[in-house]
Amino acid sequence: MHVAKDKPAPVERSGLEKLLGVFTEVEAGEGVTALLLTSNIFLLLTAYYVIKPVREGLILAMPSGAEYRSYMSGAIAVALLVAVPAYVRLAKKWPRNKLVVGVTLFFVSHLVLFFVLSNLAAIRPYLGLIFFIWVGIFNMMVVAQFWAFANDVYTEEQGKRLFALIGIGASTGAAFGAAIAKFIIPIIGLFQMFLVAGAMLAICAFIAQVVHVRETRKGDRQVKRQLKVTVAASSQDLREAVDKAKKAKEQAARTGAFGMVFKYKYLLLMATFSLLFTLVNTNGEYILGSIVSAAADEQIAAGAIAAADKGKWIGAWFGDFFFYVNVLGVALQSFVVSRLVKFGGIKLALFFFPVVALLDAAAIAVMPILITARIGKTVENASDYSVNNTARNMLWLPTTKAMKYQAKQAVDTFFVRMGDVGSALLVYLLLRILDIASPRLFAIVNVGLLAILLIVCALILREQIVLKKMREDGELVDEDAL
Repeated sequence: MHVAKDKPAPVERSGLEKLLGVFTEVEAGEGVTALLLTSNIFLLLTAYYVIKPVREGLILAMPSGAEYRSYMSGAIAVALLVAVPAYVRLAKKWPRNKLVVGVTLFFVSHLVLFFVLSNLAAIRPYLGLIFFIWVGIFNMMVVAQFWAFANDVYTEEQGKRLFALIGIGASTGAAFGAAIAKFIIPIIGLFQMFLVAGAMLAICAFIAQVVHVRETRKGDRQVKRQLKVTVAASSQDLREAVDKAKKAKEQAARTGAFGMVFKYKYLLLMATFSLLFTLVNTNGEYILGSIVSAAADEQIAAGAIAAADKGKWIGAWFGDFFFYVNVLGVALQSFVVSRLVKFGGIKLALFFFPVVALLDAAAIAVMPILITARIGKTVENASDYSVNNTARNMLWLPTTKAMKYQAKQAVDTFFVRMGDVGSALLVYLLLRILDIASPRLFAIVNVGLLAILLIVCALILREQIVLKKMREDGELVDEDAL
């Protein structure tokens, strides 16, 4: 007599998972890790936005600070040519938890050092330049590292659902950090914010270790179950898979992060996307920064503030600006991003930011005034930090582990900063050589760049199909799978 086997009972979602389900689809067993990763990026972005107004206040308080601000991008790009290969060497040798925790604590030690240096009168006048370069490296590397970690923790299917939730942590953290900066800088000053940010980053390192331990244990259980199936496979197939993975790993070690980017068209297109959208964004930041600096000078001339308080006034102004940018970013991340991805897929999410930025550039080209620039940059930056950030990181889900930890560092740091360098060169060309300082001209340039960016988006989506087929056909092997 045939006896039917009992089917395993479906696992019920916890109260936490049901609560998180308000924002996106969270399945049973995913809630705790999703909340931990969301908390991690929340604190990481809070720390960044606590020190971002400090960066602005220090450099824009210097003579010709807005111009120096643009030129520093070149110095950051050069520094990344050293920092990225050094990071990749660590990524090849260290397990992911040691890499993420160690690099995070490394940056924490720098913040303590900056606080010490701020008390030295001989160094304080130049601290704005040094700190600006450091923030440019820190922000790019730790954020890229976090998303590489999240890409490694989740499968492609999970990432498409849960990245929208994790992105809420990023958006709310940015808004919270800006709010802290807005209210605390006038009270305790700029330099004490170094220690505030350092404490937050130390907690981030702890959370990353907790996530690693949880997911490693879960992965070990999955591997044991998978071995029962693998044992049935032929030994010849297993040997071929092992050989292919070893060859891919050796090749990845030879090419390095930059070689990997130029080897795969998909990665090169994402690098191009990063360069272009950063170039557009930084052009807009220069326009806004120069206008704010001029406004501070007007306040000084009118006797509203003392000359010595220029940096504090600018820092508070940017704290207010970042606050509203990130409040809108939270709203977009919480109620728009997951729905864009669910109903329009990655295609709709990827095209969202270029279209918004194009409208912003066109508006400034028509009316290059402060209110237009502030409103336009608020919407553009909010879209960048929410929709664009989530979509760009989703593009890494189909890639291999080596691509996530190595090529992603190059794309999200060096190529992003090369966009800043392009903007600096444009500023130098227009201001120093052609003696033109027209916000309208910068906006017109951005309109042309965004038209190219829309074409790049279409090419990325087409090449993603090719990359997935390569993985399905065994032509692209996860180099670190074994």
